[in-house]
Amino acid sequence: MSPYPKNAAATAAVIALSVVVAAACNKKGSPREASGEVVNWVPAAPSTIAGVPSSEVQSAIEKRLATTAPRPLEADTWRHVHVIYGQYAGAPLWLDEKGLSTDRVQALTRALAAADSDALRLAAYPLSDLARTIAAVRSSGTPTAEQLADADVMLTSTYAAFSEDLLTGQVNPRSVSQSWFIDAREEHVDSALARTLRDGQLDRSIDRLRPQDDAYAALRRELARFRELAAKGEWPQVPKGRAIKPGETDAPARLQALAQRLRAEGLLTGDATTTTPPQDSTGKAPVGAPYDAQLAGAVAQFQARHGIVVDSVLGPETVASLNLPAQYRVGQIAANLERFRWLPRTLGSRYILVNVPAFQLQVFDDGKPALEMKVIVGAEYEDRATPVFSDSMQYVVFRPYWIVPDSIAQKEIYPKAERDPGFMERGNYEIATIDGKRRVRQKPGDKNSLGLIKFMFPNDFNIYLHDTPEGELFAKDVRAFSHGCIRLEHPDQLAQFVLGWSADSVRSQMTSGRDNHRVDLPQKIPVFIVYFTTYVKNNELYFGNDLYHRDDALVKVVAPAAVSNAAALSALEALK
Repeated sequence: MSPYPKNAAATAAVIALSVVVAAACNKKGSPREASGEVVNWVPAAPSTIAGVPSSEVQSAIEKRLATTAPRPLEADTWRHVHVIYGQYAGAPLWLDEKGLSTDRVQALTRALAAADSDALRLAAYPLSDLARTIAAVRSSGTPTAEQLADADVMLTSTYAAFSEDLLTGQVNPRSVSQSWFIDAREEHVDSALARTLRDGQLDRSIDRLRPQDDAYAALRRELARFRELAAKGEWPQVPKGRAIKPGETDAPARLQALAQRLRAEGLLTGDATTTTPPQDSTGKAPVGAPYDAQLAGAVAQFQARHGIVVDSVLGPETVASLNLPAQYRVGQIAANLERFRWLPRTLGSRYILVNVPAFQLQVFDDGKPALEMKVIVGAEYEDRATPVFSDSMQYVVFRPYWIVPDSIAQKEIYPKAERDPGFMERGNYEIATIDGKRRVRQKPGDKNSLGLIKFMFPNDFNIYLHDTPEGELFAKDVRAFSHGCIRLEHPDQLAQFVLGWSADSVRSQMTSGRDNHRVDLPQKIPVFIVYFTTYVKNNELYFGNDLYHRDDALVKVVAPAAVSNAAALSALEALK
């Protein structure tokens, strides 16, 4: 059974909500709102609401809050609802003298409809019950205090659940095996919800809760594009077969399917070059179609954008990636929008971001990209996966020792030393007593596995950034070789940035400075190690290498919201 009808029903509830409030909607905003001026909102304080004494409505709200949360809200969201009402002394938040505050309800409705572009699950909100309570108030000439209170509490509950999801995400990363240890900062939610509610232009204020990063906005655009691709039907499957290199031949039907598949994603334009295979000397039997330069070039482009070694070879990994359904790709984009929502809403003005699936480090200064380089990350086996976490860089160490972790020493160093008596000396290893314990360490110098500098941001995972003597590995397209720490393509450039030193000063310390020389940073710099498997670079969408197979579990959860609700959105547009 398809998972999507549930979300379609939820979107229909949004439409119903629009219908019951649209009749009283003032289509022209106030002059102050139109000018973009911030208008502070406070709850209306009439003596009566739709003819009902305000004190009775407030009492009914208090009684409703003493009962259970509307389904499917969780206890945490219900707690936020209580906090919001407490900040306004229990006053109605969506009512005025005439009854429902239509402008505010419409603003929330518009914001909910816009959440489709974030791939949020509308079924997570009590929209059907919300539409029912609003309809009860609208259809009654003399609504009761209980009806007014129910509508107000349902609106606040929907607002709280929806806004929190924009702010911190809908899915708990620990529930879908993401190895994600960046704090969602739940303690900031209450203040953010109250601050958002105070804005006179509520839909604009809610919009600011979603990540404001350009990368997030780019993914929202790509979600819309891939939804359109998926709406055309699943793209052609490329039959499995032997790996073929450029210039070789293969079955015409297979290469035709390949051309159609690449064309479906916009990677191949014009007519396919594999329609007429060459014939043998008799002029009758086809000998196979050519895997020509045009087709091989499109495959190379696909590989580059999907985290595959770029060799133009139509091998098993490339075929498997080509054959992932369009709906799955939509789900991947939705999954990474969710990962964005797991991050703090601001990363600071000066920070370092490492995206593991992209094998890339970026440095931001004053909120703008200042430096970019390739990285090598943890391999996907033997507990070498690099986790997702954040901490603050505090110092660098020039010409460091490498204190070999005991697990690596037991698995790799000692067995090699037993087989080869000269291994320790050639590798510049020695046995040292550290903190009263016998440890293997590698001396500083050109052979050191950490290179000539390491960057320390003390954390529970013992992960840090460092130089490497194996610079040739940066020429690889897929760079997962380390034991979990992150090797840098240009560590000298990063050192210049974090220390504020000249290039000559950094290079001098790296090549001829003191061994194991610690230098504290003049100012700590936040470091974020993240895991985004879809991202936009140079206006092109990339599907990074899902090294640690974390996408499947998350895609499965976000799938109900991954498909466009185009018909429902068109209906909402028609109601304006």
